Amino acid sequence: MTELNVSLLPWQQEVFNDTTRFKVIAAGRRTGKSRLAAWMLIIRGLQADRGHVFYVAPTQGQARDIMWSVLMELGHSVIASSHVNNLQIKLVNGATIALKGADRPETMRGVSLRFLVMDEYADMKPEVWEQILRPALADQKGDALFIGTPMGRNHFYDLYTYACMSEDESFKGYHFTSYDNPLLDEEEINAAKQSMSAFSFRQEFMASFEAQDSELFKEKYVKFSEEEPDTGEYYIAVDLAGFADVNKATTKTKRLDQSAISVVKANENGWWVANIIHGRWGVEKTARKIFEAVDEYRPVAVGIEKGALKNAVLPYLSDLMKKHQRFFRVDELTHGNKKKTDRIVWALQGRFEHGAILLNKGEWNTQFLDELFQFPNPLVHDDLIDSLAYVDQLANIAYTSDFEEEEYELLDAYTGY
Repeated sequence: MTELNVSLLPWQQEVFNDTTRFKVIAAGRRTGKSRLAAWMLIIRGLQADRGHVFYVAPTQGQARDIMWSVLMELGHSVIASSHVNNLQIKLVNGATIALKGADRPETMRGVSLRFLVMDEYADMKPEVWEQILRPALADQKGDALFIGTPMGRNHFYDLYTYACMSEDESFKGYHFTSYDNPLLDEEEINAAKQSMSAFSFRQEFMASFEAQDSELFKEKYVKFSEEEPDTGEYYIAVDLAGFADVNKATTKTKRLDQSAISVVKANENGWWVANIIHGRWGVEKTARKIFEAVDEYRPVAVGIEKGALKNAVLPYLSDLMKKHQRFFRVDELTHGNKKKTDRIVWALQGRFEHGAILLNKGEWNTQFLDELFQFPNPLVHDDLIDSLAYVDQLANIAYTSDFEEEEYELLDAYTGY
């Protein structure tokens, strides 16, 4: 171990230090998945006193192309011998790292595995894991690392969801985007975004599990306008997250909700979304963010989601009002006995489809659209779209249609239903 110069990115170090037996990583392109896998293969091989260490790619050719040269580069000081013809590397302690293809499962039967990497698991038949490789880990209680870029909602999605959402402590899920690699030029990622479809970019760079053309909110219905409407009134709706410890993770995947403050100018034509301010803040800063938004946009109504969080933030808001002598009423927003999914769809889907929502351009757009296009996905936050949906309770402005009454039933809300 002392002969190895192990260098890892922050996200790689986090995974490397994790002792969970089965780790499932969904990551965008060029995040450093394969390099992490190579280091783990070498180190776990050096720690193994018996058994094999396997790297499995969809095909044997891919296994060679992806991993062979990386292993030879990183592990040269601890490699005793290597055989490229059969894709095996023998380490100085006698352990063997073998590169395999999932397209040839017969070559992996009857072995005892200490450690296993399955790379681009979405491209493999799940039976390779379930019927061959999982049993091979049993006698030594070996562990496994699954890595890959999503390809819709297939068996990789199912495994990742299980790792993230189940109570099985032997599994843990991780999600990283291409932006998590500090060595990758962010401008290059943004340039790729400009030349790719939104779906392809979200899948390949943002590691999104969405299925093409299956989303509730279609990309073609999203419209932008940087020009503020001449008429209308501003409304602010707030969806609050917990305040206790904004730096502490509360879920298995270490993903925290955010508070979101939607600022919308509404008129008879629809909504112009001026801004969605969002972040993980303590209660005092949350109150300050709300007050600053009210002071800037001067809305006719402000609404905050009903509950203990609203009750916690109100005293701080009251203090700010008294300090600045700027007073406003806070309305109570409720779920209306609707499930969150139904409430968001009811408030937003019809409006988007009928062109009754325009988005101002801003830094918040990226996260908002990621949430919108992947909704409803329990593994993806919905804080920004939830706060926007709450505007429906504040801005009850009916719109009329250009269609003839005998052909179409007039709608009394932007929902489109």
